[in-house]
Amino acid sequence: MASEAAAATCARHATAVCKANSPHPRGATAKCKDSTYSYSAHFRGTCSRHGGVKYWYR
Repeated sequence: MASEAAAATCARHATAVCKANSPHPRGATAKCKDSTYSYSAHFRGTCSRHGGVKYWYR
């Protein structure tokens, strides 16, 4: 389970892994399993053509 500090910096989503405080491009909301970044405004369908979501960012 994520610590309170990590939880505060991660997007909330029930089925995904959160990557707190990791470097990522400005505005990216997720890193896909194929190492591309997503800038999706919504969880649904994010990285659907890239193998799914590896990490969510806040």
